[in-house]
Amino acid sequence: MAGELSRLERLEALLAQDNGAAELLVAVDPAEYSASRIARAVEDCDSQLLALTVTSMRDSLGRLVVMLRVDSAAGSAVARSLERYGYETIQTLFPEDDISRRRAMDRANELLRYLTV
Repeated sequence: MAGELSRLERLEALLAQDNGAAELLVAVDPAEYSASRIARAVEDCDSQLLALTVTSMRDSLGRLVVMLRVDSAAGSAVARSLERYGYETIQTLFPEDDISRRRAMDRANELLRYLTV
């Protein structure tokens, strides 16, 4: 059928790249899973939940692995909030990681210039 999307295109349509968003993988006990509770944990940080996907993955304890995308560049605050709600963040991808590394490198290079003068 003409116009059908490939698997990759469907995935891109569901989870379009957003350079300002933080992505987190969170382990959740199946009995404790609540999308609204997860959304509240995100909103407690003045952030907005852009995507919540229950993946087919399980962690070593048999917990669900949920992928979150939030609009905050300060995703570490969201991770801490999720921990307060009893969820374990098992992997993160924060935009500020690249920015922080770049700033640190710039500062180190400036220091080296001062020391060599």
